[in-house]
Amino acid sequence: MVVDGRAMTYNFDPEKWLEAQRTVLAARRARGELGDADMEAELREFDRRYDELVARLDGTYEISSRNRGE
Repeated sequence: MVVDGRAMTYNFDPEKWLEAQRTVLAARRARGELGDADMEAELREFDRRYDELVARLDGTYEISSRNRGE
């Protein structure tokens, strides 16, 4: 299914997404690309985005009228 030009999936795993993001950050930290403060800021941002993702997934899915062609 494609909505707004983007492919959608029904098997999205927010925990797996967050784990993948944290793994990338850890690798960047290990390479010296992120300092302590930057690492913490990035982690907070991914935690915030994770919370938003979960909030959207926990609700009843509704297709907007724009996507229904109304």
